[in-house]
Amino acid sequence: MRRYGKDADEDDIRNRPARRGSRPRTRIRPKHEDAEGAMVLTVDRGRITCLVDPGTKQERQVVAMKARELGRKGVVVGDVVNLVGDLSGDTDTLARIVRVEERSSVLRRTADDDDPYERIVVANADQLAIVTALADPEPRPRLIDRCLVAAYDAGMEPLLVLTKSDLAPAEPLLESYAPLGINYVVTRRDELETVGAEAVREHLRGLSTVFIGHSGVGKTTLVNALVPDRRRQTGHVNAVTGRGRHTTVSALALRLPPPPGAKPGSRKALDTGWVIDTPGFRSFGLSHIDPSRVIHAFPDLEPGTVDCPRACSHDEPDCALDAWVADGHAEAARLYSLRRLLSSKEAREGD
Repeated sequence: MRRYGKDADEDDIRNRPARRGSRPRTRIRPKHEDAEGAMVLTVDRGRITCLVDPGTKQERQVVAMKARELGRKGVVVGDVVNLVGDLSGDTDTLARIVRVEERSSVLRRTADDDDPYERIVVANADQLAIVTALADPEPRPRLIDRCLVAAYDAGMEPLLVLTKSDLAPAEPLLESYAPLGINYVVTRRDELETVGAEAVREHLRGLSTVFIGHSGVGKTTLVNALVPDRRRQTGHVNAVTGRGRHTTVSALALRLPPPPGAKPGSRKALDTGWVIDTPGFRSFGLSHIDPSRVIHAFPDLEPGTVDCPRACSHDEPDCALDAWVADGHAEAARLYSLRRLLSSKEAREGD
């Protein structure tokens, strides 16, 4: 006979001790005051490689995972984090990330324009290098425009890197972007290891630069030339379709080598800059972009938006920018470039 209440004993199924401890839950979380700072180099299936004590004799890479108290907060390449646990960097050791510091910039994208879920590509980068081939595969100006919008939205400086100039001239493409005043570098395949790479490297010193580009444009080959000791696999590109295999499957931060003659341990040797290689992509969705943030990249046009109607798209009959340009405050080519970039948010990349 089964007994309940005060008559129940330890043999009763309803009186078995709970599996969990009786200690009450608390919302107080440890402060981890002894946590050590680090930079995230790459993220791979929940395992996060961080650089601890960069630029010192104690510099080492530590593998970590997110602590439970971070909840759903993501960790991406470029993040500055705080670590606790085993920070030796020895094989088969694992630390915990307990804090993610505030980000100075965030580069985002969506899978396509209908996808409401935005993905953070990289954090705390200064510059976005948009790598595109002049031929094989053909340039995709609409895709370049989208990358520029993402850079301006993130507060990053754009850099155009045009590859394979031995196959086609760069001038026609550069002419269409001249009103934007974007820095650019042109490389040739037969010079990539020498003149081309050096010209790119001069734009990277002391900065954290994200390299982005669709498959087959020579992005990974260029990264290999910039950071020779960390060569990544390059893939074959179909000469007819321009399609290639994605050879970079996860973002990776690589430190630029010091310039020739730099003293080991000197500021010149340590402050070389970072190259962040990203996976090739076939689309760059902008559904998360607020067009009002893009105008910040046009300081000559921004004051003219004061008289724009509320929620102005800057490409409608009542837009005040037309009068601003007509009065001589800015050049018409600049307004055209702004409108072209904003229209790329709604247009297909292949157009």
